[in-house]
Amino acid sequence: MTDTQSSGATAEDGSIMDNYSIEMTARDVESLREASGAIPKKTAISVAFLPGEDMAARIGAARLVKSLGFTPVPHISARRLLSHEDLTTFLSRLQTEVGVERAFVVAGDPPTPLGPFEDALAVIRTGELAEIGVRKVGISGYPEGHPDIPDDKLWDALRTKHLALTEQGLGVEIMTQFAFDSAPVLRWMERVRQDGKIAATVRVGLPGPASVKTLLRFAGRCGVAATASVMAKYGVSIAQLLNTAGPSALIDEFLEHLNPRIHGDVRFHFYPFGGLKKTVDWIHDYTAVSA
Repeated sequence: MTDTQSSGATAEDGSIMDNYSIEMTARDVESLREASGAIPKKTAISVAFLPGEDMAARIGAARLVKSLGFTPVPHISARRLLSHEDLTTFLSRLQTEVGVERAFVVAGDPPTPLGPFEDALAVIRTGELAEIGVRKVGISGYPEGHPDIPDDKLWDALRTKHLALTEQGLGVEIMTQFAFDSAPVLRWMERVRQDGKIAATVRVGLPGPASVKTLLRFAGRCGVAATASVMAKYGVSIAQLLNTAGPSALIDEFLEHLNPRIHGDVRFHFYPFGGLKKTVDWIHDYTAVSA
């Protein structure tokens, strides 16, 4: 990997926090309105593709994101799409009712597809994202693995999706599952950059402030390590680390060890498990103190 490719955020310039992204659901529209004053304009806000939220609600949330001056990143859950028409309709409405230039494509949770799309690659290969004006596509990264997918398949999928998107002339971002521990994420990012073929920005997932019960529930679903050894590393319980003060210790550790020549361009993506406004307020306070 060349120095030109590895011009990422560093601990010294602090820019890793200047371009964070955050996730929301269609249920968070009022919270987004309340929190909007504390979010920098053009911030990328992902709109999750969840069961129980219909197409109109997802599109409405993306439209609000854009109207407030932020960058909507609608999610497309491949296995939740019921048909090719479902995908085409969703993308067409995003184009005409919102006007999006970014999207995030993931396989999704259902063990068996509800329609014709087996995985994110199947959606990418339709070429429809580029056709509606999308210019950058997010794909998933799993530094601590996936509970249902072997590591070799995860690596193959990452490389194949990255290649398919770049061949279409699209930009790529990699968004990781959330982490409690920086070490496996740093090792994984170093491996991503090893052969110099993937220079895409990596957005490292971090959990916003939330109850321990909530955090551990999501960790179990996502295959994230939340062990006694992780707690011992910080000398505190996960409750102290992430519940009362937010992920500041984790961010500090990333900033200490990130090296753009090794890890490339790295940013943070916040999963607001404890609530969107609570997470935004925490980020605002953290950046104000760190400035």
